[in-house]
Amino acid sequence: METSTRLGSALKKLYTAFHNNTLNPECCKQCAVGNILSHTDNWKHLSDSHGALELNYIGKVHQTLGRKFNGYSPIELLKIEHIFLKACGYQLPLHYKNKKPKNPTDKTILFNGLYAVISFLCELDEIANVMDYTKLFEVENDKPKYELT
Repeated sequence: METSTRLGSALKKLYTAFHNNTLNPECCKQCAVGNILSHTDNWKHLSDSHGALELNYIGKVHQTLGRKFNGYSPIELLKIEHIFLKACGYQLPLHYKNKKPKNPTDKTILFNGLYAVISFLCELDEIANVMDYTKLFEVENDKPKYELT
């Protein structure tokens, strides 16, 4: 399956972070967007709250200028992070008084977050969801319709 450069890069970084235990929803450098942006936290200045969907003044300026961060616009980055945190079980925006998972780095919680993010990234690039495994179970004449490659 052909993917865009930005999607391929994001998938590799998220996969690596998941398996190297460097994915942490509560850290701006190790969350979904922090990993996509090579462990930087510059993106946190695009909004006033971690997990919010509203761009602040700085975010709006970058968005208006057409600025991209590793291929993603400021509003796309906020949506990616919002989806990740929501799928991990956080009440948004991130705040110490809001609901959050007991163990935010639990692999099941992180997988749920990544599944949602990767589905969204595929949607942004208008390609089939690479996380969709249902085709593996389709049969035709009592035999698998598709082979594993």
